[in-house]
Amino acid sequence: MTASSKSLICGVLARDRKVIAKLISHVENAMPGVAPILAKLGAKGGRALRVGITGFPGAGKSTLIHQIAKTLSQKKYRVGIILMDPTSPFSGGALLGDRIRLRDIQLDPRVYIRSMATRGHKGGLNLAARYASDILDAAGFDFIFLETVGVGQLDIDIASYSDVTVVVMTPESGDEVQAMKAGLMEVADIFIVNKMDRDKEKIYFSRIERGLEGHSVSRNRASAPVLGVAALYGEGVDSLLRVLIRFRVKKARRKKSS
Repeated sequence: MTASSKSLICGVLARDRKVIAKLISHVENAMPGVAPILAKLGAKGGRALRVGITGFPGAGKSTLIHQIAKTLSQKKYRVGIILMDPTSPFSGGALLGDRIRLRDIQLDPRVYIRSMATRGHKGGLNLAARYASDILDAAGFDFIFLETVGVGQLDIDIASYSDVTVVVMTPESGDEVQAMKAGLMEVADIFIVNKMDRDKEKIYFSRIERGLEGHSVSRNRASAPVLGVAALYGEGVDSLLRVLIRFRVKKARRKKSS
């Protein structure tokens, strides 16, 4: 391993943000010599809870992540955030606009934000996002959030990237029949019904709960919790955090016993 590779590894382990950013860029650009570095860093990780945040376009994923990260930082947790934005099939560029919604936490020393373009990858994420989360894990972040682009029913790659998959919905996402359909609705560990500040959301909430009952039976597991939030106002976020912290504790126990 070269001296520069060792320098990158040491920089990540020392939580040097410039080094973290540089290495993630190397990963995105498939630079030679990255694989051995990722292998070394992979052995240092395993502590962070990786939370996939997915859902249909406009569901409020970025707003929810903003509220979660702000609250976790206040509780002294370190938070890594990887945001995906679609690459234009025409220009080849990407807006990377979700950072706008997180602008007031970008300077928080406990929060690290990285935006990525999908670069044509289907499924809501690109492969570099997985490796970026490995880097942030090795750097000692407690929670790592991976936000997909707006996805469809069959875009379930996020489930293989994350310890916990959160599907964010709104009334416009459909009725209880939509909730019963295969694909995205089957992979969630937590369901979020956003914008619960509106009365009609409460009706939708109960419909979603009924529609999801079949998935827990077919997968032979406990029902995934369905939580109502109003992400714009931070309402309901504490309930979600309690669930995520429980998931993190369980992961730590499994790692300790293995």
